[in-house]
Amino acid sequence: MIGLLDRLARPLLYALDPEDAHRLAIRLLQVAPLPPAAPDDARLATRAFGLNFPNPIGIAAGFDKHAEIADALLRVGFGFVEVGTITPRPQPGNPRPRLFRLDADQAVINRLGFNSEGADTVLRRLAAHAKAGGIVGINVGANKDATDRVADYVGLIEKFAAVASYVTVNISSPNTPGLRDMQQAAVLDDLLARVIDARERVTKNAGPTSVLLKIAPDLSLPDLDDVVGIARARRVDGMIVGNTTVSRPANLRDAQSQQAGGLSGRPLLRLADRMLAETYVRVEGVFPLVGAGGIDSGANALGKIRAGASLIQIYSGLVFRGLGLVGQIKAAMLAALARDGSRSIADYVGADAAAVTAEAWPV
Repeated sequence: MIGLLDRLARPLLYALDPEDAHRLAIRLLQVAPLPPAAPDDARLATRAFGLNFPNPIGIAAGFDKHAEIADALLRVGFGFVEVGTITPRPQPGNPRPRLFRLDADQAVINRLGFNSEGADTVLRRLAAHAKAGGIVGINVGANKDATDRVADYVGLIEKFAAVASYVTVNISSPNTPGLRDMQQAAVLDDLLARVIDARERVTKNAGPTSVLLKIAPDLSLPDLDDVVGIARARRVDGMIVGNTTVSRPANLRDAQSQQAGGLSGRPLLRLADRMLAETYVRVEGVFPLVGAGGIDSGANALGKIRAGASLIQIYSGLVFRGLGLVGQIKAAMLAALARDGSRSIADYVGADAAAVTAEAWPV
C-alpha cells in the first residue's frame, strides 16, 4: 500500500510548488486508508531517554509541523514522530517562496521561519492523540518577536510536558534571526538551567518528560566542546545532531542552491555524520544521541548509527524516496544484523565514531 501511494502521489507532488506539495502530502496522509505496518523485529527495538522505541527510525521536526498526522506516521512504520517546531503564539513564518527542492542535488533548502499554528492548537491535537499510544516528541522554539526567548521555552515545557513523550529545545534553526546565538555558552547555560528547572517543577503532575537539545551542524569544535559540557552539566536527556546547514558544499549543481536558508538532504550527510561523531566522543555515553541529516538509504542510516546515533531521523530523504524509505532502512538494518550475527541494532552505536573524527573535514 505504501509503494502504491508513493507511485500515485509522487508525480502530482512534483508538479506542485514544494510547499503546496508538502501541504497535499499532509492531507493525503490524513485521509488515506493506510493499513498498519507489520510489527517490528525485536532486534530493532531501542531504549533511549527512558523510552522504549519499537525501531530507531523517526521523522524529524518540520514534516508534521502542527501535529496533524502523528498517528498516521506511526501507523506506516516510524518508531517515533517529532512534531513542530511549535511556538507559543501563532506566527506565519517568512514570506513565500520559502521552500526549494534541489532535484539535481537530492536536497532541500528551507527558510520557513517557524511557521506555527501556536501552542494552544497543537496542545488540543496532542491531548486528543494521547490515548492512541506511540512515541511523539515535541520540538519547541521561540516566537520571532519574543522579548524573552528563554521564557518562551520554559512556558512550552510547562505546557507540553503532560502530553509529550519528550521535548526538544530547538535553538539551531538558521531562519529565526539570532536564534543560533542561544548556542553560545553563557546563554545556553541559562536556557538549559531554566528549562530543566521547569521540567522538574511539573514532573509531579505531568510525569517524567525527557528534554533534548537540537544543535546546528555548523558549530566550531570549540563551541561544540562548550555545548556538550553544558548539556552534560545541566543533565539534559539527549541531543539531536543536527539541524540544517547554512554552508553550501562546492559541488552543488542545482540552480537554486544559493537560495538563503538551511540546506538539508544528501549534501548534508558527511557534515552531519562528522558532527555526530564529534559529539558522540565528547558525550562519553552520558546520554544518547539522535542523528539527523542526509539519510536517504539503508546504508547511510546504518552509517549514522555507527557514527554515534542511538536513533535516527529522516525528512528530506522522503521527498526523493517516498515513504518506502522507512521499510528500506529497516530491511538494511536487519540484513546487517543477520550478516554480523548481532542481536540488537544497539550493537552498532558509535562503532565508527573514532574513525569518522579522524577523516578530513567535509567541504
